[in-house]
Amino acid sequence: MSIEKGDGVYVWDENCKQYLDFTSGWGVTCIGHANPIITDALCTQSKKIIQNPNSGATYSPARSRLIQLFHEILPEHLTRIFFANSGAEANDAAIKIARKVTGKKNIISTEMSFHGRTISTVSATGQDVHRNKFNPLMPGYFFVPFNDIAAVKEIIDQDVAAVIVEPIQGEGGVNIPSESYLLELSEVCRKHGVLFIADEIQTGFFRTGPLFYSTSKGAKPDIITMAKGIAGGFPFSAFAVTDEVVKGIQKGDHGGTYNGNPLGCAVSEAVIRYLIDSDIQSHVSNLGIETIKRLNEWKEKYPKAITEVRGQGLLIALELTDDSKSAEIVKRCQDNGLILNLKHGHIIRIFPALTITRSEMQSGLDILEKEIVTCYS
Repeated sequence: MSIEKGDGVYVWDENCKQYLDFTSGWGVTCIGHANPIITDALCTQSKKIIQNPNSGATYSPARSRLIQLFHEILPEHLTRIFFANSGAEANDAAIKIARKVTGKKNIISTEMSFHGRTISTVSATGQDVHRNKFNPLMPGYFFVPFNDIAAVKEIIDQDVAAVIVEPIQGEGGVNIPSESYLLELSEVCRKHGVLFIADEIQTGFFRTGPLFYSTSKGAKPDIITMAKGIAGGFPFSAFAVTDEVVKGIQKGDHGGTYNGNPLGCAVSEAVIRYLIDSDIQSHVSNLGIETIKRLNEWKEKYPKAITEVRGQGLLIALELTDDSKSAEIVKRCQDNGLILNLKHGHIIRIFPALTITRSEMQSGLDILEKEIVTCYS
């Protein structure tokens, strides 16, 4: 399938067939495809300057505006912002800096986590399917069950620099922790002098309702990593740290040719301001509740097909009973104009653009329900 163009939650292939996109480019196109907010920012900034001369030694007004915006939206204790180009790059930098700042070497991650595809972030990912094909991996990673504070406490004194965790595991199957987990985890880290890295790459920027899921639960990360929805599909990312972390960073410890480029900064500012001004938080929260309610009604209606529904905001998982039927459902949905993401053989992940309307959501769910009924009848 070769996609030629898009508009909002819809895309068209080269044969002009229309599809409803329930993946938003893996959670990236948060305000839809070809949104004028993005294209206008790209055109305006590209006519001025795309990449600074002597990048790293010169500044840009676009970068300054974006930093100011982050100071308005980030928790007060996260005072310094660094820009990068992808989620994996932001996580890689966070891990690198944590080791440098603390002088310790080990990182605690969680089983079923996903943190990126660089060799360092693959090594930090708690899924063998992503790790085993790239041996030898980077050393110094421990894995504990997600949502298990006791398991963290058992090893946190073993020369651990940081704990890295997705507030809700996305690639792992939309696994949601207990209400107190993130707060308790941040407090355990603080007590033991270990940095707490919240990987908000998929959950950030209102994907789950609040701006950042970890801080909405009272957690105080030492580092937050951000990407995906940060720029609506333009390759861009960031991580924010505390003043205490900055004390251990010297000039030259981190950088990158394209980091904080004017074009990416202009797009990111436009996207974030649009999300805030449009009160996307309320829309996502309300539509998420409605969608999960309907899926739970399916669970009661089709017990032979559906084992579990879980989600927060517009990051939702529908877990089915049969891998082969799940693959067939996804294929049939695509044939009928709905693009879905299948994880672990039997988990359909639903995470469309945050701007999706109720009627568009219902249209997609109608297609999905029909194919579930067909495949399990």
